[in-house]
Amino acid sequence: MAKVSVGEFVRQVRSEGIEKVHWPNMADTRRTAIMVLIMTSLLAIFFLGTDSTFSAIVKYLLSLLG
Repeated sequence: MAKVSVGEFVRQVRSEGIEKVHWPNMADTRRTAIMVLIMTSLLAIFFLGTDSTFSAIVKYLLSLLG
């Protein structure tokens, strides 16, 4: 692989990448943030229910022993 100077590297990066980047607008950013909040809330409720169920099962099994 041939070595490239720093200036040439920066020039190549600009020509290949920076112009092709799609920056989201404010509506896309809001929509994505709302979806993240909804999914995070749903997962929190799911794991709360799962944890509570397993906790109840373990407490029941332990009560059988003692």
